[in-house]
Amino acid sequence: MLLLTGIDILIAMAATRNVMRAVRVFEFGGPEVLKLQSDVLIPVPKENQVLIQVHACGVNPVETYIRSGNHARKPALPYSPGSDVAGVIESVGEHVTAFKKGDRVFTTGTISGGYADYAVAAANRVFPLSDKLDFRQGAAIGIPYFTAYRALFQKGRAKAGESVLVHGASGGVGIATCQIARACGLKVLGTAGTKEGMNIVLRNGAHQVFNHREANYIDKIKEHTGMEGVDIIIEMLSNVNLATDLQLLSYGGRVMVVGSRGPIEINPRDTMSKESSIIGVSLFLETEEERHECAAALLDGIEAGWLKPIVGSEYPLEKVVKAHEDIIHSSGARGKMVLLP
Repeated sequence: MLLLTGIDILIAMAATRNVMRAVRVFEFGGPEVLKLQSDVLIPVPKENQVLIQVHACGVNPVETYIRSGNHARKPALPYSPGSDVAGVIESVGEHVTAFKKGDRVFTTGTISGGYADYAVAAANRVFPLSDKLDFRQGAAIGIPYFTAYRALFQKGRAKAGESVLVHGASGGVGIATCQIARACGLKVLGTAGTKEGMNIVLRNGAHQVFNHREANYIDKIKEHTGMEGVDIIIEMLSNVNLATDLQLLSYGGRVMVVGSRGPIEINPRDTMSKESSIIGVSLFLETEEERHECAAALLDGIEAGWLKPIVGSEYPLEKVVKAHEDIIHSSGARGKMVLLP
């Protein structure tokens, strides 16, 4: 016998009226500008688009920067946040042949916003979700894994045998980087700020982990790497760590700036002494060709079994304000944060 929850019944009733619940932003600002509305029209997929019933949506730090108005990308108001959804195809627009109603999928972008019961996405940003992963894991792939792959290979030119330090390795992008780097033959070092976080990092590909809350952890990394230094650093908090990162690099080493929450002062001489590089990474600038290359590698990883997203905190749509507060202010990441409509 099928038992429906109150929310299931509400969604079903709403769908018959062509409306849904969705989080809307009417003005840029703090987390409190996220407003959950229950009478938003269900979007209709146009040509080369699909409509997805959302089962889970990833929450990414970049969504908080966009919401605050402090990001280069400023969507037209009002808008719904959320790019990384996992769910089931509800309907498809004209010329869509790769998907049909009922298919399990995940996305790397949406048009209408993923913090909702339903979302429209361009068909070329939608990928089949393997039965090996649940919807929460599917919602943890998008920005984290595509960013990790871009940082390591498309921008960082990583090669098997090189060493990589994942600075902030217990969050969504960090775990993704550890899994990908280990599978591709790199020597993986990671940092985390809690015992639990350190254990997650070790279980997901790191050969060695350091506690970045310890006062002398940089000395421990230097001791571990010796004179050689680290070939690549994947940096999640550049405004705190960049100056130190430059002193950890090998000759020709590179720091990949994946995240930053403000300015920092560095000494450019530190790049001269080792001919090292500081390289910014933005997934929003990927080409269609780069996205396909990345997707092929990641889908292979899912089938091979090494790509297994770790889901951390889960929030219902009603708690979206709390989710945005916690992703910035929580005391240590432990996997990927997801919303569950």
